[in-house]
Amino acid sequence: LTETPNFDELKKLLEKLNLQPIELVRIKEKIWIENYKGKELTNEHIIQAMIDNPILIERPIVIKDGKAIIGRDLDRVASFLD
Repeated sequence: LTETPNFDELKKLLEKLNLQPIELVRIKEKIWIENYKGKELTNEHIIQAMIDNPILIERPIVIKDGKAIIGRDLDRVASFLD
């Protein structure tokens, strides 16, 4: 991650991914476990947590034609890009 997205950019990315904020969080990261796990957080709080701690954002993310996917599965990425 070279640039941290701002709140609006991250919200738009979530729309492209068709995900809820928590679904984009790397919940096994130490920062998440120590600071956020088990707390009642709104979507806005979760987005802000990702902005404050970009390591929490799942990646890689592949964007094409206004849509996006998390690019962990190479077959899925290839299919998405076709």
